[in-house]
Amino acid sequence: MKINGAHIIPEPIVQQNVVQQKISPGKQTDSFQDILSGKLSDAKQIKLSAHAQRRMMERNVELDQTDWSKINNALNKAESKGANNSLVIHKDLALIISVKNRTVISAMDEESMKEHIFTNIDSAVIIK
Repeated sequence: MKINGAHIIPEPIVQQNVVQQKISPGKQTDSFQDILSGKLSDAKQIKLSAHAQRRMMERNVELDQTDWSKINNALNKAESKGANNSLVIHKDLALIISVKNRTVISAMDEESMKEHIFTNIDSAVIIK
């Protein structure tokens, strides 16, 4: 085959580092339902964008499992109301969250919120 005057010999695509899983007789594998449930559970987890991670580190914001659980519950409620991008206020922290992607886009502490205008949100959730 010639491309731009150069003679090229096509080669097959070879996948490297492919691991094949062998199933031993009598070994139990996860059912489709188990795999699906696990994937759906993973999909409901809240992710942090690189920007939000950086902001939380810069502002020394730390959230424990209880905080994340409350934020996740608030996000579920916003999702049930059809929200797309929500401002979630929890303690002295403001989070901008993409509801559809379940991703924290930005995070601000109380000091950073002063005289700040939040744009591109369609809902707000206040967690007590």
